[in-house]
Amino acid sequence: MLELTFLGSGNAFTPSGRYWSSFLANGRYLFDAPPTLLPHLKRLGRSPDDLSVVFVTHFHGDHFMGLPFLFLDYLYLSPRQRDLYVAGPPGIEAFIEGFIDQCFPNLAQAKTVYQRVYIEADPKQEQIVADLAFRAVPVKHAQGRLRCFGYKLALGGKTLAYTGDTEYCDAVYQLAEGADVLVLDCTYAVRGPEHMGFQDVLEIRKTVSPQTTLILTHLEQEPNVSGLDNVIVAQDFATYRFD
Repeated sequence: MLELTFLGSGNAFTPSGRYWSSFLANGRYLFDAPPTLLPHLKRLGRSPDDLSVVFVTHFHGDHFMGLPFLFLDYLYLSPRQRDLYVAGPPGIEAFIEGFIDQCFPNLAQAKTVYQRVYIEADPKQEQIVADLAFRAVPVKHAQGRLRCFGYKLALGGKTLAYTGDTEYCDAVYQLAEGADVLVLDCTYAVRGPEHMGFQDVLEIRKTVSPQTTLILTHLEQEPNVSGLDNVIVAQDFATYRFD
């Protein structure tokens, strides 16, 4: 079974009370780490220690700024024993370790039982992180100023794909191919720059397999999906299960 729990479903501006977009897959795999990561894990009764892998799509603050607080919790409140794996764009180790030291000086150098193991996304090959095989797919976002990735992996007998933040582009269809569940950016009511919108979702729904469930996130407002088959609008703190 594949189980997805959304810690948030909004964009960077937290519209209409939605928190920053992020979700857990089967309780162990975290996709993006917004500033509200730690309190939302605790609100849902999820132990931070349950996390095995964090997938970071790109280096915009609403996608990684929760990590310093997570690492601080591991140091003081819930001492972690197992290594934590963090996958993300090339340069992720230097970027994240430098950032956490800006937030809490010397946190990166603090002695811990566990190690933070960083894996740089390499779209040329399938990669292994912890016990999980995944593929990183480059997507179009931030006008080329950042390297941004979507991810695709097999979990719980299903294939899960996540676009992260992206414009409408061929990479979305690469991620969708063979996916049972596709979590995708739907920032705008129609279309807009640097992100997808509902018009793009309509085109994707017509094109990809009807068996692929689309879950819309990174939302600016609540889209009306009535009349669309197999499309879900993500809600903060909601859990969706796929047998």
